[in-house]
Formats: sequence, C-alpha cells, structure tokens
Amino acid sequence: MISVIICTYNRDKYIYGVLQSIALNDYPKSKYEIVLVNNNSTDNTEAEVARFASDYPDVTLRTFVETNQGLSYARNRGIKESGGNILIYVDDDATVNKEYLSGYAAFFEANPDISAAGGPIIPDYEEGEEPEWMTYFIKRLLTAYLYFGDKEREFPGKNYPGGGNAAYRKAVFEKVGLYNVELGRSGGNLGGGEEKDIFNKMIAAGMKFRYIPQPVLYHKIPKYKLEKDYFNRLTCGIGASEKARTLAVSKGCYIKRLFAELIKWGGTLVLWCWYAIQFKPGRGNMLVRFRWNVTRNLL
Repeated sequence: MISVIICTYNRDKYIYGVLQSIALNDYPKSKYEIVLVNNNSTDNTEAEVARFASDYPDVTLRTFVETNQGLSYARNRGIKESGGNILIYVDDDATVNKEYLSGYAAFFEANPDISAAGGPIIPDYEEGEEPEWMTYFIKRLLTAYLYFGDKEREFPGKNYPGGGNAAYRKAVFEKVGLYNVELGRSGGNLGGGEEKDIFNKMIAAGMKFRYIPQPVLYHKIPKYKLEKDYFNRLTCGIGASEKARTLAVSKGCYIKRLFAELIKWGGTLVLWCWYAIQFKPGRGNMLVRFRWNVTRNLL
C-alpha cells in the first residue's frame, strides 16, 4: 500500500492540480491513498480539496489539520496518519506524470534492500522562460531542480532526493526518527535542512537510497520566486537552518560546516571570474549574493 502525503499551506491555486495529477495516474486506485495535511491554511484550500473529493470519489483521500505551524510538523503528522508501508511526499505546488506511482511501486518491489528513492524535479515557470541570470546552482536553489539522467543510479556526491519528490519505506522513520521540528519552513519563514537531516541519519544507519527517473514532478514557479526579496529570504533561511541543524548534532559538526563554507566561497569566486570572462556578470553576482546570505546567517 502506498500513502501519498501532501502537506499544504495556503496553496488553493495549486492544490486541485496536484491532487488531480495523482488521480490520473496509471496505477490502481485501490493500491494507494492520499493523506492531505492542511497546516492551518486561511485561503480556499479546504474548498478546493472538497471539489476534488467530489470530482474523484473513487480516490481514497483522507484529510487532517495540523495546528502546529511548520512543514516538519505537517510531515510528521502525515507519517503518523498514513496506512501505507511506502510513503511518498509530493509538493502542494506541483503536478506529477502518469507513471509516477507505478514507477515508485515497481522500484520498491524490485529493491527490498533500498529504503528510499527520489525522482526528477522539473521547474514549470508560470511566466515563461527562466531569467538570463539563472545558473545551475541558483536553479537548484530557487526551483528545487533535480535531474541526474534517464537511468536509475546512485545519487552523485552528497546529493539526496528532493523533499517535494521523495519516497520512503515507513520503516525509515521508525529507525531514524521523525523530522526535526526545529528545521524546515513555517508560515512565511523559508527555513530548510529537515530533509538533509533525515538522509544524514539514514546514511549513518547504513540505509540506502537511489535516484530513479520514472516518477517526475513538475514544480510550479511563480514570478515572485524569481524576485530579489524571495531570493534573499530563501538564502538567509538556508544559512540559519544549517546553523541550527549542525549545532543540533554537535559543536564539532558546526565548525566542520564553517570550514566547508570557506571551500564553497572559493568555488563561488572561481565561478564569478568565469562568468565575468563570459560577460555574464549577473550570473556571478547572484552566486556571490547567495553565498553571502548563507554565510552571514550561518555565523
């Protein structure tokens, strides 16, 4: 049994679309449920969810309200309420392809020794083409872009599944614990680090996870996510979250993260020079602003 967990907060514009994309999957409806956790939405989310339930009565949809504000609280509520042994997190501002559920189901059935998996996350720009200043690194940051090819493989380097398109065996959380509620987004706070924390614990416990190409998520990117204010809030949130995450492990882990930041600065300055040579200073400047916001909040 698969439990698709959708945690939502004030996304009435998108919530029907993501639910519908799941309902249109080529996977038997008797083999999955949707667990929707409403994290105190104040818009028309409830009405949009009711509209979906009316339009697709053959889909098992269970809804809950999590009154503790924060994505990690909502994700943990989803785990507790789920009846499936495979839990799939889907972002509330996205849509998925028709092979989404069948792709995850086939993977876990064929790989009983693997505990988690993640698929591609492709940005869907509402205003058309992506801006000229966009680089691979900024794209990963602003849109959660993730693509490592059309073949199943290990995640390269220190990469791990994106939080908006990730699947776990429920046993993962029984072994490593739930999401750290001190991390992650909460209302207008753009914190993070909760997924990284889970996967670091999985690695320490010897649990395996893989990249699979079949389940694709298309992430809606509205215009405001490409503006300076959002960029600054997001990158500052990353720095603050990294400080909280590493200090929760140990002071030594935090100091190690500071040294890693120095290395990241070296790479950033090399890229700035490279873009300057190409007469594309806007790209380099965005990378420097990203690094500066992370560093000052990390400190």
